[in-house]
Amino acid sequence: MKKVTAEAISWNESTSETNNSMVTEFIFLGLSDSQELQTFLFMLFFVFYGGIVFGNLLIVITVVSDSHLHSPMYFLLANLSLIDLSLSSVTAPKMITDFFSQRKVISFKGCLVQIFLLHFFGGSEMVILIAMGFDRYIAICKPLHYTTIMCGNACVGIMAVTWGIGFLHSVSQLAFAVHLLFCGPNEVDSFYCDLPRVIKLACTDTYRLDIMVIANSGVLTVCSFVLLIISYTIILMTIQHRPLDKSSKALSTLTAHITVVLLFFGPCVFIYAWPFPIKSLDKFLAVFYSVITPLLNPIIYTLRNKDMKTAIRQLRKWDAHSSVKF
Repeated sequence: MKKVTAEAISWNESTSETNNSMVTEFIFLGLSDSQELQTFLFMLFFVFYGGIVFGNLLIVITVVSDSHLHSPMYFLLANLSLIDLSLSSVTAPKMITDFFSQRKVISFKGCLVQIFLLHFFGGSEMVILIAMGFDRYIAICKPLHYTTIMCGNACVGIMAVTWGIGFLHSVSQLAFAVHLLFCGPNEVDSFYCDLPRVIKLACTDTYRLDIMVIANSGVLTVCSFVLLIISYTIILMTIQHRPLDKSSKALSTLTAHITVVLLFFGPCVFIYAWPFPIKSLDKFLAVFYSVITPLLNPIIYTLRNKDMKTAIRQLRKWDAHSSVKF
């Protein structure tokens, strides 16, 4: 009897180990099962991603090439564009190519890499948006101290902190998933890997993990958003007490900043902090977060900023002149 029991335990353990090793890839359910709709979405998001690459690289090239834009505000803007481009590139190319795939598959390691990069660039973007809010606060509320506070070393330090916090946030997120066992279903109801969706497939009770994800990403997102809203409210109150001609430019720049903050943090709050997820809404917000926001950011900053529009026109003239000489 003891021999039979020992053999049964040994068989169960070996079966468990085999099942745990079975999940070597995840399957994305995507956005739709309709082939016609997938063809339309492919063309739509292909154009969108092309716009993301072109628009964000245009901002970076314009800021680097125009000496009039060599200031802390535009330095931070160029880095925001790089982060936006990188964040979108983590998910958008895979989503676009999967529209023509029968099986939308990603390897287990590839899924972990996607989670890491998503939170790395997402966490970095939160910090740089806070830095941009701080930059506008100093420029408007303490203009006499602006050059002293926002010096070159401060800007480099801000970017080091931005990438450092993004890395720490990403590592802390990945630590939740890297040791999980996956032995059951491997279908992710999305078009990319993200921690809240992936941990639900683990062969264990994920309630505590869900709480930890909310405590990590959710609290960080909400606190950053509230901090930015408070700072922009203070700035708006300061602008109200200034003459109209002096406040119009500051208000225009500030409006662009607030719009970008709302576009980025709105979906993040619902994805990572909202306790009652809705699948259809989550997919829409995921698309908005990874494709729409990185496309709108360069449009908002170029259309509402006179200095950027002037610099882009100068860049076009220089490019046209170089082509003629060639």
